[in-house]
Amino acid sequence: MESKRQQKFSRLIQKELAEIFQRETTHLFGSAYISVSAVRVSPDLGIAKIYLSVMMAPNKEELLQEIRINTKTLRHFLAQRIKSQVRIIPELIFYLDDTADYAAKIDKLFDGIEIPPADKDYYDADDYIDDTDNDHK
Repeated sequence: MESKRQQKFSRLIQKELAEIFQRETTHLFGSAYISVSAVRVSPDLGIAKIYLSVMMAPNKEELLQEIRINTKTLRHFLAQRIKSQVRIIPELIFYLDDTADYAAKIDKLFDGIEIPPADKDYYDADDYIDDTDNDHK
C-alpha cells in the first residue's frame, strides 16, 4: 500500500511524463502515441516504475527499448519540470502496460464461446414456489 506521499509523487510524475511524451519527444519516438497508464514509486521516492500504453507503433517492444535507451534524456526533461517541487528526481524504469491487450484477448475468447439457448421446459416455475409460509398460518 502506497503512502499519501508516494501517491502524490506518482501522480506528479505521471502528469509530467505524459506531457513530455506528447510534446517534447516526438522527434525521438516518431508518430507513436505513448501514454503513461500508471506510476509506482518506492517508499524513498528514489525509483519510479513507469507503465506505458503504446498505440500506433509498429513494434511495441522495439519502442520500449528506444524509450529505455533515452531514459537519461527523459529524466532530464522531467527534472526540468519538477525540480522546484521535489528534492529527488527518481530513477525511471519503463514497462509496457499490456492490460488493454489482455482485455482484448479475453473479450475475443468470450466472443468465441457459443452458449446454447436455455431449455424453457427445464425450469418450471412451480418447482420454485416456497410452501414454507403456509405452514405458519
